[in-house]
Order: sequence, then structure tokens, then C-alpha cells
Amino acid sequence: METNFNQPQRQSAIGVLVIFLEMIFVLLKNIWPIIVITLLRAEDRSVWVGLLIALGIAVYFGVYSFLKYRNFTFFIDEDNDEFVINDGIINKSKTAIQLHKIQQVNIKQNFIQRLIGVYSIDVDTAGSDQKEGNIKAISHSLALALKSKLLENEGKIVVDETELAIPQTEDTTAPFLKINLVSLLKIGFTSNYVKSIGLILTFFFTIYENLHQAGAEDLVDTDRIKGLVDGYSLLYTVMIFVLMMFTVIFVINVVRTLVKFFDYTVTNQKGSLMLTYGLISTQSTILKPEKVQIVKVSENYFQRKLNVLEIKIRQAISDEKKDSKSLIEIPGCNTAERDEILKLLFRELPQKGAMMFPNFRRLIFSVFLIIILPLTAYFAVGNFVFSEVLEHQNLALIYTFLMATLLFFGFRNYRLFVADKHIIKQSGAWDVDQEIIQIDKIQAITTSQLFWHKSLNIGSLTVHTAGGNITFHSGQFDKINEYVNRWLYKIETSDSNWM
Repeated sequence: METNFNQPQRQSAIGVLVIFLEMIFVLLKNIWPIIVITLLRAEDRSVWVGLLIALGIAVYFGVYSFLKYRNFTFFIDEDNDEFVINDGIINKSKTAIQLHKIQQVNIKQNFIQRLIGVYSIDVDTAGSDQKEGNIKAISHSLALALKSKLLENEGKIVVDETELAIPQTEDTTAPFLKINLVSLLKIGFTSNYVKSIGLILTFFFTIYENLHQAGAEDLVDTDRIKGLVDGYSLLYTVMIFVLMMFTVIFVINVVRTLVKFFDYTVTNQKGSLMLTYGLISTQSTILKPEKVQIVKVSENYFQRKLNVLEIKIRQAISDEKKDSKSLIEIPGCNTAERDEILKLLFRELPQKGAMMFPNFRRLIFSVFLIIILPLTAYFAVGNFVFSEVLEHQNLALIYTFLMATLLFFGFRNYRLFVADKHIIKQSGAWDVDQEIIQIDKIQAITTSQLFWHKSLNIGSLTVHTAGGNITFHSGQFDKINEYVNRWLYKIETSDSNWM
């Protein structure tokens, strides 16, 4: 029986509990260090006061969740071809999304929703950096029906109950790509080092700041830590720190990869990609080739030896920086699977055409900026301000060698390949990225040239798309202008309609 979405309807009644638990989770996530410290130092009377405060917060959240549920309705206005969401308790809001502008409708299920047995739906368009519509608690069958209804306009694919990999479905289309556990482990061990370091530092700084604000510095014996460090040589301490850091990084990478991308399957549905994945929070996404703007293929030395790589796909967005978390990632596929995905996204396998490489002055400037200037500042401080820093010149030597190696390989890998239908930018020192765009999807082109580069015939190129920009610096400027004229002519004469 077809579900009627023409009349306003509410979420599942159990949605009250979903809203309530999510609010509790957010609160605990933000103040859990303070709660732990308070419990360790509080007296019996303070504990009872804290419990009363917690009870009051729970009652407030309960009332708020019920009112939030009662005032939230959604329906499809077929007369105006809009998906309408009404929300708000005191300040009421009405969000109307034109159906032809809907780019993605994602069915998700986080840990709380999985325990309760409901799903959420995110409605996304290309005109905003946020999810325009979010329904937190509906049944699986209703979610599938609503998604099919929202995506059936303008030739978009009508999805059926096979799209979400749920055990109760039948006649499920066999996936042409399934990332196994071994591939995920390989990706977890060989990627996201910088991101993991940032997470570790953020975590420890957050803990320290919360301890400081709560006046709990006495819980940490800093003198003992300092004495432990002073008892060993600097080199030994650094080696131990690096070893511990890499161990934690590996653990974080593996856990994050397994939890986020567990049971990753890619299914070909009528020319589009259906992606399903997730251990704690599951997600189902349809990826339409005509909406794809930039495809980035990344691999490093270890991944190349293990025959695994990562693919990141960007569709039309309003702000690349704000929407970086909306990247669609396909981790752990091999070269053959990569080629199959690229063929489906671009209707052919993109080839590297004519190669453009940067002027060697780009490398010289990078060496000056990243190596010579910091070393000059280091020795200036050591000779004129604080001579003790010169005792660690071996660290400066290690820094110089490391940066010189990264700059050299970064310069060697920095290339732009131009073919008849595609542009491929290659960059990176350790993780080598290849960003692929289709010439027909270029929205604008910018060229620039510094005045002292005119006599050297050096300039820069920026290609603008609805999914972000690709920039190539220090190239041969007359060749860049030649390509730009060719691309502009191709864009003007093209009849492709990807929006």
C-alpha cells in the first residue's frame, strides 16, 4: 500500500525518546569531565544536590522532547513541488525544499536509533552547507517510501526496499564491491596520521582545561611526571613519546575505520552507486554520476604495496570548507575496483593526457619559506636571546632532513594532466592525491600571474566547480592560456546538463 505524504504527519511516537536520549548524550559529552571530578571530590550532601539537579534537567528535557515531537510535521506539497517541514516550540519555523533541488536523501541509524528500532532521514541540496531537512525517528518502510517519493522527480532514481542492507529485505541486488575486514585494517594502519594526532592533542588539551577549570590539578601528580622525564635522556624520552604516539595513532585509526566503514558495500542501481556502511551508525546513500564534481584517489607507499587506496567523492556544495564532512568516502578498494568505480562515475576510465609540471622556482621558494626561514629564526634566538636552545641542534638537523625530503617528493609529484574530457591534478609528498574533474562540469576558470613572473612565463590556474576548486601553481603560462581557451570553447558548446 502506497503511503500518502500529501497530509502533514508526525514522526514515530518513539521519537520522543530519541530526542530525549540525544539531548542527554550531548550534555554528558560536553560536561563528563566535570561530573567525574565532582563525584570524586564531592561530599554526601553535594551528591544528593547533584542528583536533584540531574532530575530537574531530565524533566526539562522530557517536556522539551515531547513538545518538539508534537510540533514537528512533514509532508509533500505536490501543487508547489515542495517538501515542507514544520518545526519549533515557541518560535515556529517552516522549511520548504523544492523537490528538483534535492541532491541527496540519506537514510541513517545511529546507536540510539538502532536500540530503539527507528531510522532518520537527511535531506540535502546543493544550495546550503547544512542538511535542510532532518527527520529523527521514522520506521524503515516509511523511510524508504519517503526517500523514493522525494527522488522520483526529474528522472531521478526511484529506490526500493533493497537499497538499505537490512536483513529482512528480499531480492537484494548483489553488490559489485564489498570492502572486507582485511582491507579496512590495511587502510586503518596506513592512513589519517595527521588527523589522529590532532584528535589526540585535542583530547588531552580538553582534559587538561577541564581539570584546570574544575580546580582539580591536585589529582595529577605533575612532580612525579617531571621526575620520570628528567630521569632519562632527552633522546630516550623523545623515542618513548614517539613510540607511544604512533601506537595510539594506529589504535585510533583502526577503530575509527572499522566503526565508520564496517560492512561497506557498493551496489550498482540503474547506473548510480548505492553505498551502505557503518557498525554503530549505519548509513545508506545514493551517489548519482551526473552530480559528481570532483573525485580524489589517494594512496601512499604502504597502501600501494598492499594494493589498497581511498576514494573521496565530492558533489555540488555551497562552501567547501564548511561542508568538508559531507565527503563521500570509499576506503580499501584495490586498483581494479577503483577503475570500475571511475568507469561508472565518468562513463569511461579517465586517462592521463598531456602533462604540465611546475617551474623549479616553486621548489626554491618552498625551501626558503619552510626550511631557511625557520632555521634562521632558530639560530638567531640561540645566538642572541636564549643560548640553551642550541643544545638541541640535532633536532634542527632532523627537521631539515625531513622537510627537505617532503618538499622534494611533493615537487616531484606535483603535476597537471590534461585529456580531451578530463583534468587530473596530482599532488602530495607521502599521500599522493589525484583529483579528477570532468571538463563539462567546470563553472569558471581563473588565471593569475605575478608581475615578476611575466618575463619567466609563469602563472597559476584555478578551475572552479560546484564541488570545490582545483588550483595549479607555477605552470607554463602560455600553455595554461591555451588550455583555458580550449576548455571555455568546449563548455560553451556542450549540451550536458548535470545540475
